[in-house]
Amino acid sequence: MAEYQAQNKARLISDVRRRFEAEYVTDKSDKYDPRDVERLQQDDNWVESYLCWRHNVVDETLKMLDESFQWRKEMSVNDLTEASIPRWLLEIGGIYLHGYDKEGNKLFWIRVKYHIKDQKTILDKKKLIAFWLERYAKRENGKPVTVMFDLSETGINSIDMDFVRFIINCFKVYYPKYLSKMVIFDMPWIMNAAFKIVKSWLGPEAVSLLKFTSKNDVQDYVSVEYLPLHMGGTDPFKYSYPPLVDDDFQTPLCENGPIASEDEASSKEDIESDGKETLETISNEEQTALLKKVNIIEPTFKAEENEKVDSKMKAFKKPLSVFKGPLLHISPAEELYFGSTEPEEKKALITLTNVTKNVVAFKVRTTAPEKYRVKPSNSSCDPGASVDIVVSPHGGLTVSAQDRFLIMAAEMEQSSGTGPAELTQFWKEVPRNKVMEHRLRCHTVESIKPTTLTLKHHAFNMSDKTSEELYLQFATSRRESDCSPP
Repeated sequence: MAEYQAQNKARLISDVRRRFEAEYVTDKSDKYDPRDVERLQQDDNWVESYLCWRHNVVDETLKMLDESFQWRKEMSVNDLTEASIPRWLLEIGGIYLHGYDKEGNKLFWIRVKYHIKDQKTILDKKKLIAFWLERYAKRENGKPVTVMFDLSETGINSIDMDFVRFIINCFKVYYPKYLSKMVIFDMPWIMNAAFKIVKSWLGPEAVSLLKFTSKNDVQDYVSVEYLPLHMGGTDPFKYSYPPLVDDDFQTPLCENGPIASEDEASSKEDIESDGKETLETISNEEQTALLKKVNIIEPTFKAEENEKVDSKMKAFKKPLSVFKGPLLHISPAEELYFGSTEPEEKKALITLTNVTKNVVAFKVRTTAPEKYRVKPSNSSCDPGASVDIVVSPHGGLTVSAQDRFLIMAAEMEQSSGTGPAELTQFWKEVPRNKVMEHRLRCHTVESIKPTTLTLKHHAFNMSDKTSEELYLQFATSRRESDCSPP
């Protein structure tokens, strides 16, 4: 069954590409950005997102691609940058990405009170919407967003149906599959008629995605940690620009928890010298010891380890999912799996493989720094070598689908040192455009042990299911659910 579905998907993708090239590109090549046409031929996920949204009907998918591609060229979407947006529009804080809903979807905030209907600025505001969505789409590649329409303190001058319709079309046509839901907060009664029109634009299938909320029930969709004070939340976030609001990744805890003991003093001094860096930088000896403990690439451990290894560990396989970046290959590619029912402490692995000819420096950040211990979190990887990073929840804290990890990597000069002080200085000086970034989501596995290591009585205990099996199982189920358009 799975093989048939895969073959059918491949056939549909091939049909879309062939027919779009023959029936549309030939006659309208000047109406499309060549980069979009090229991407259509190379990116299966992109084609599949349009197919799923149109119920796998190729004719309807082609029409949708035609409309979407023409819009992308008219808006110069591929060339939108910070410089494309008027500075005042970025400073006002009316549109931005920040936080996550309870399902782990990014929140796309639209603070309607900052919007004043004005034909002179409407195009710039539409470009700002497109800028944020394109920026997000390139990073997350298919992960939906939850739109937070914050209507608190909104007056009649802020009602702009043309702008609302543009936002609706962005998710109906231009960014298919990217809308998780649209949370409407504190809608004034005067806008009741307006949102009846919005429902007609969405269509009957998508109306269920509209969630009208107040301070009493908005927490059904977003937890208090990501809600501002005026929504009854506790999020201390305050918008400011510059710089652009990002994912708010911060340094996690070190393997042994917060820095406290005297033997950690030297590392603490190094970290304090790096401004906002608060994570202990571990010594080379500690890194070596850790790699000996958790290196699952080698078929057997070195004899001097003298540790009993569970027989299941020897059969453990790494997941097939690998993100192939220009500097590092990162496994898993998208999600870290954590168990939710086993009492033992779980340790998930991130494996980095250096595919360059130089040393690559890396560091790990997370949206929940108080929740996780990561080791090593700030180190380097030799050419052709692999490093295993251990991630574990701190204490009794619970893993959440809202949590994210960011892997940052940059190539070092051959003459550069890789000690704590050298790495600290390196990250201060490396140009932003030289840094590779990759994001990982967290996933909690119910009733099944995840792709993690459990340290207990100095032995490794592994799940009967390999990480490959778990990954394919969950990836398949998520794809099937995602292919049901609203």
